[in-house]
Amino acid sequence: MKAMILAAGKGTRVRPLTYDLPKPMIPLLGKPVMAYLVEHLKKHGVTEIMVNVSWLHEKIEEYFGEGEQFGVQIGYSFEGYIKDDGAVVPEPIGSAGGMKKIQEFGGFFDDTTIVLCGDALIDLDLKAALLEHRRKGAMASVITKEVPWDKVSSYGVVVTDANGRITEFQEKPSEAEAKSNFISTGIYIFEPEVIDLIPSGVPFDIGSELFPLLAERGLPFYAQGRPFNWLDIGTMSDYWEVLQTVLTGEVNHMDVPGIQIEPGVWTGLNTSIDWNGTVIEGPVYIGSNVRIEAGARIVGPTWIGHGSHICEGAEIVRSVLFEYTRVLHDVTLHEMIVFKDYSVDRKGEMKHASEYSSEEWVNARDRRRSRRKEEASQASIEVEKISEKVSA
Repeated sequence: MKAMILAAGKGTRVRPLTYDLPKPMIPLLGKPVMAYLVEHLKKHGVTEIMVNVSWLHEKIEEYFGEGEQFGVQIGYSFEGYIKDDGAVVPEPIGSAGGMKKIQEFGGFFDDTTIVLCGDALIDLDLKAALLEHRRKGAMASVITKEVPWDKVSSYGVVVTDANGRITEFQEKPSEAEAKSNFISTGIYIFEPEVIDLIPSGVPFDIGSELFPLLAERGLPFYAQGRPFNWLDIGTMSDYWEVLQTVLTGEVNHMDVPGIQIEPGVWTGLNTSIDWNGTVIEGPVYIGSNVRIEAGARIVGPTWIGHGSHICEGAEIVRSVLFEYTRVLHDVTLHEMIVFKDYSVDRKGEMKHASEYSSEEWVNARDRRRSRRKEEASQASIEVEKISEKVSA
């Protein structure tokens, strides 16, 4: 059995994280979400995995390589072009268009294939889903979930008959227009014949174009409503919710890393915590080389990335701090995500550090870069002085 992971999108709804990371590389408990998908596929016997990439493709390729460390084979299909000056320009061609490109290049889709979006955590029994797909004689199957009606506008909506055959697929309809509250989870099972329906050389999307085509032609296209955990990272609010869920231990086989120094408190290597007046209420993870000064208060679920510094009197409540975040004296961060120079609250509102009336945190990466730049500049000056003396 083969698989494809869809990883070419820009992930604009998960900014600011995707300014620097492709969406599948967004970390959960210190590991990219796509790594959990690869491990899940391997667990179910899938060892050949194609990944379509585009935006910041090199970060995915450098992390996963050819899959040896996961016990699988991973291949990549880049969507974009190279300019005459050698510059690489990302240009996604749609999820279905990416499949067509892969097929035309090397004929990868010669068997039943599982296709997954690269931005969700799942524990789906893939073998059971495959058995149902084959039992029904499906050409294409979509794994679905029921959601509240006020959430349907964020997803592709699946409309079926009494036998589970899909009669209509609505791409992100309004609540009033939606004919169902069962939505696509971005997990599909395709037979090779599906690829023949995708036009060549043009952008083509699975949800908005391929699925309506399958439904209109009355092809064997089925929905499967299976019980499983599906944690989608569609927006920054979703990301905050998912992290809260995994830190509280609600997802099986996702353990907080580090050493548990107190009930509900885990640390990485070489942390420095001044316990004088400091209160830490778990679940909390404190990364390696984090310094926490006296009088700080940290309330979980909270994740503090490595190299961060929590100053005296600061209060961190149900928040996520990416690595090298310095929270200043007596500042309170409540239900926030802090990533470099940006913060995002629970509702998804993003702010740059410059928009705050007073300084609340700083991105310690900038200070490290500045220091290195100064050190490099000073070294260059010293080299020039030595060269001048030698020349003299």
